[in-house]
Amino acid sequence: MSGTDAGADTGAGPLAGIRVVEFAGIGPGPHAAMLLADHGAEVVRIERPAGGPPADAMLRGRRLVRADLKDTDDREAVRGLLDAADVLIEGFRPGVMERLGLGPDEVMARCPRLVYGRMTGWGQDGPEARTAGHDLAYIARTGTLSLIGQSPDAAPVPPLNLVGDFGGGSMFLVLGVLAALLERERTGRGQVVDAAIVDGTAALSAMMWARRGSGGFSDVRGRNRLDGSAPFYSVYACSDGRHMAVSAVERPFFDLVTEALGLPGWPEEERLDPARWPAQRAVLAAEFARHPQAHWIEVFDGTDACTAPVRAMPEAAADPQLAARGVLVEADGVVQPRPAPRFSAHGIQEPRPVPHEAEALETLLLEWRA
Repeated sequence: MSGTDAGADTGAGPLAGIRVVEFAGIGPGPHAAMLLADHGAEVVRIERPAGGPPADAMLRGRRLVRADLKDTDDREAVRGLLDAADVLIEGFRPGVMERLGLGPDEVMARCPRLVYGRMTGWGQDGPEARTAGHDLAYIARTGTLSLIGQSPDAAPVPPLNLVGDFGGGSMFLVLGVLAALLERERTGRGQVVDAAIVDGTAALSAMMWARRGSGGFSDVRGRNRLDGSAPFYSVYACSDGRHMAVSAVERPFFDLVTEALGLPGWPEEERLDPARWPAQRAVLAAEFARHPQAHWIEVFDGTDACTAPVRAMPEAAADPQLAARGVLVEADGVVQPRPAPRFSAHGIQEPRPVPHEAEALETLLLEWRA
């Protein structure tokens, strides 16, 4: 059944009726709240009293209130919101919410059905739990960063903050929140979700750990099939300075690449020999450099060569496949990704707007208590 079925219910989404209170932060916490809001959850973001309206598209789909968490009256009003909420999301260092009187012991004593989502880098315990950090430090400590790059002689390459903050962080927080909500349906009880970026990043690396354990993975950067050093999984410059990505891991796909380039290819044992990869990559690089990217797009169009143009962000929305699915859309004057994944019962969802004005905390509290 397709997500674009004419009979689909294009309502709020599968999380309609779930209430989430998000304590304002940056990075993976807001991203997790965005994902929940994208699929119908009613998310209220609690901002500090001062400051201008949020302008970040990642804050879409929220309602906004302001509260001074050090003020007794504001804090009690926030507790009232939590009494009526299903989920709490916070991304402070361990101990901050407890000092505010909003830790899980205090809050869940009043609302035992609450799912209390905690997003940190190091986790809620351990010798460095209260130490500052950012995405790069977290993925460095897990061993993941050491694997990213084409050469053991060059430094590892930071993969933006996709692997830690969002891959190992927000996605695992959302997984934990949804799993806890599902369990609550059986038990009637909420629980604390301790989502740590180091935990999630390690879980993302499960395939590498498994292959390493069986002797099929090297600890040396630039010696593995998917780190960019293999000729069949790399990026090549074209004559116009643009690039083509080749991900033809399996032999039949790679044969299509070498045939398109007018190359004879290599015997399989040579193709898979890391010692021969630099020379093989040099051969492919010389061929790709003979023509502009547009030429190679035409050559590989409609084939199974697993080869794709490297699009700049402003170009991505016009990519034929992305455009056909409407992956990127303009909302609030900003190009942004459409909610994902898609559900057959709800059709294609549009990004909900970013809140530009704060609502009165007292008014929202009365509404949630009704």
